[in-house]
Order: sequence, then C-alpha cells, then structure tokens
Amino acid sequence: MTAAATGKPAASEKLLLAVDGDSLAHRAYHALPKSIRWNAILGFTNFLLRLWDAERPAAVLVGWDSLEEPTYRHEALPAYQSGREFEDSIVEQLERLPAFVSTFGFACAKAAGYEADDFLAAAARRWKGPVLVATSDRDAFQLVSDRVTVLQPVRGVSELARVGPAEVRERYGVEPEQVPDFIALRGDSSDRIPGARGVGPKSAADVLRQYGSLEAALRAGRFSAQADELRLYRRIAQMDAKAPLPRLAAQRPRWAEAAAAAGELELNALAKRLAERV
Repeated sequence: MTAAATGKPAASEKLLLAVDGDSLAHRAYHALPKSIRWNAILGFTNFLLRLWDAERPAAVLVGWDSLEEPTYRHEALPAYQSGREFEDSIVEQLERLPAFVSTFGFACAKAAGYEADDFLAAAARRWKGPVLVATSDRDAFQLVSDRVTVLQPVRGVSELARVGPAEVRERYGVEPEQVPDFIALRGDSSDRIPGARGVGPKSAADVLRQYGSLEAALRAGRFSAQADELRLYRRIAQMDAKAPLPRLAAQRPRWAEAAAAAGELELNALAKRLAERV
C-alpha cells in the first residue's frame, strides 16, 4: 500500500510531529483516574509515545500555553476563554510537563503572550517537509494543506482521525484557509467568540462560498453593523505563525534521560518502559 493510500508519509520523508501540549494533557487528565498522582503527565506521555511509534517522525515539537500571561487575544476581547477554571492538580502538571517532555530530546515551545496553537502554526510554516499536527482543537484545521495533516483525538486519546483538506471541506463546507473567517462568522462558544448575529455553521459556509472571504463580504456591504467586531474575531481565530520557536532539526530521543525523569516522579512502570527503549 502506498503512502498516499494510507494517509501516512513515507518513511524516507522528513516528518515533523507538532503537538498541542495543553489540549492533549487536558484530555489525558480527564481520561485517567485522578487517583494517579501524575495522571496528566502519564496519559500525555503514553499518547506521545504511541504517536512516535506509529509515525517515527524526524522531529517532535510540543507547544504549550502560558496560563500565567494573557495573550493579545485576551486583551482585545476580554470575554475570550472566560469562565475556564482548572483544578490545582492539572495546573501543577501543566507547569511540570514542558521540562519533563524536554528530557526526551523533543523541542518545546512556550512564551508569554502566545498559545500552543501559535507554535503549531509557526512550526508548520517553518518546517519544509510533511507535518502532522496532533490536537483536539479544531481551530487547527486552518493549518491543513497537502503538506499538513491534523491528527484529532475522537475518543479520549486512544483513537485519532486524520484531517486533510477533503475532511475540512466535508466538516465545515469551506477550504482550510477560510477557517478563521468561518470561525469569525459562526462564532466559537468554547472560546467565547460571539460570531455574526443570526449566523450559524451553514450560513457562515454559504457566505464564504459566495464571497470567498470575510473581508470580501464586508466590502460588499454584508454585516456592516458588525464589521469591526468580525474583523477582530477573525484576528483572534487566526493562529500566529510568527510565534518564536526553538531550533527545529532532526532529533534522536533520549530515552534514558526520560526514564530517569519518570523515575523521579515515581512513575515506575513508565520509567521501565522508557528504559527498555535504550
């Protein structure tokens, strides 16, 4: 079976695996019992190892949110992501995870004023070969292209859907590059983006099929009373591909160092599995 038939890059291609750390750590936290002291760390690591084994990427980048610092999105739209409250345990684990993942020899990106999404966008732009973006955030559909595929968990973190251009068109009725416009028009309740009044997914897609872009629709006189708001919503939905990244290059995983780090957290079964990879 060819690479095109399987949807996976050929082994000879230089593949980047770009992972939304916060998104998948949260899924792991809620998927594993809270009686496990470091359940988010354990679940996230298990997911990362399964991905690495399945895809054998040349390099891995994990992007992280900076929970302690607001982004320009929060400053521009005070309601953005409002109402989200995290338990102390997941906050503590999110603080530990970037350093823990770094022991694997994988690149980590975290900086004040940026979200994990922004680092995924920057990595997808900078990397010259194929990219797999692992995230549960559908905003990442805007990154999809012939070179970039989204891996979206559909059941906990055990099953993944591969989302390419055809899947974006099937789900949203728009092209990947139109996704920020689509979000601006339709809104996003999880991020508290209101969207255009009276516009749902179908009508948002219809507008974009007719005009090609939100800006073209506004120039044609559509949504004139909300023009400035909709431009703001689009800016908030657009991932920032200029986010600062560490050096991206081929990596050799440091399993022994990762095993030692897992042992320090008393994740002994994980430490043993990592040591067996040396």
